[in-house]
Amino acid sequence: MSIWTRIADALSALAGGEGLSAVFDRLRTPPERSVAFTIAVIALGAKMAKADGKVTKNEVTAFREVFFIAPDEEENAARLFNLARTDVAGFEDYARRIARMFAGRDGHAVLSDLVEGLFHIAMADGDYHPAEDDFLHRVARIFGLPEPQFRALRARFVPGARPDPYDLLGATPDMPLERIKARWRALVRDSHPDRMIARGVPEEAVRLAEKRLIAINRAWEEISTGQVP
Repeated sequence: MSIWTRIADALSALAGGEGLSAVFDRLRTPPERSVAFTIAVIALGAKMAKADGKVTKNEVTAFREVFFIAPDEEENAARLFNLARTDVAGFEDYARRIARMFAGRDGHAVLSDLVEGLFHIAMADGDYHPAEDDFLHRVARIFGLPEPQFRALRARFVPGARPDPYDLLGATPDMPLERIKARWRALVRDSHPDRMIARGVPEEAVRLAEKRLIAINRAWEEISTGQVP
């Protein structure tokens, strides 16, 4: 059974008048967490796509770049997007429920993956609107992402915002090089598709790690070779 069919089943279980918030309250444990992750990205993405006052074709298409959607599953994906876009619940309510759902040791990495997917969607139309920045900043705070981590994510996606290599690796300039190297290796391991799937990211979304790995390796190269400005 594909993840989109499982999502359709989850939506079909909604009682009359219930919104997606009810789905988040039910999907708390594996393997349902991968369904919850997908719903969370699309639900928050649909809300964010309206943050700048319009939903563009590029922003909708961006979901296809984050998630593989088979032609026979397009109807289920579209139903989820439209439900999230019209749901009366606000995005902060979604974000709080999602944060509770992924609370715990591995949850921080999942929430970071989720924000990464939202940045991808925000930049799909080539413009990073101030309203989108405010949206993402507020979601990141609700998720408990540290400010340096948010800045690092933004710098990776927004043109002209040079990423700080220390922020990218969660390090500081006064750390011994060996500790920074250990941090780099841990981030590379955490970005492996098998690790991502194990913590609840669906197979359809592991492509999120591709740009991350490039950025992580570039940051380590700059630090280890003394190229940091």
